[in-house]
Amino acid sequence: MGKQFTRIEPEHRAFIERQKIFFVASAPPKGRVNVSPKGLSCFRVLGDTDVAYLDCTGSGSETRAHLIASDDKRLTIMFCAFDGPPMILRLYGQGRSLMRGTPEYADLAPEFEEMDGARQIIRLSVELVQTSCGMGVPLFDYKQERGSLIRYWTGQGINNLRKYWALKNVKSIDGLPTGFVPDSMAPQGLTDQV
Repeated sequence: MGKQFTRIEPEHRAFIERQKIFFVASAPPKGRVNVSPKGLSCFRVLGDTDVAYLDCTGSGSETRAHLIASDDKRLTIMFCAFDGPPMILRLYGQGRSLMRGTPEYADLAPEFEEMDGARQIIRLSVELVQTSCGMGVPLFDYKQERGSLIRYWTGQGINNLRKYWALKNVKSIDGLPTGFVPDSMAPQGLTDQV
């Protein structure tokens, strides 16, 4: 049976920190629901009701567009045990997107390992933690992180990364604005490429 909590308990934090993958779900008031898998050891529990993840550049930016479009900023993050005892843990709450180049991003960035291609930090104010059995989730063995996404953006350089943001990350698949301003987002560590 599912159990609900008003905060992240120590055993929840320990479970979260063992996981290699998590899923982020968001939705605008009208339009498509988005579910996105995340990895790369980029998730942090910042407090009993505060979590965040470093978001690397991808082929869209649905989460940010949905947070901008909705008044309630609802966001759900889910973890599943793919090894060991079964469990599903969901974090429900209000999300915020902290764009690279903003003071809010800079304040929180030291919590993460710098990643070429990172574009924002998504922060969630947790209102509800729910656990359930997870007995229907299959067992999988973790091998390793792929590493190819980081290598790709490292090889592209700042100019190509900004071009990609302008092409793929300024609108959602439903045409909602993401608020990305590629020229104002200065990735650390990348060099200019032609």
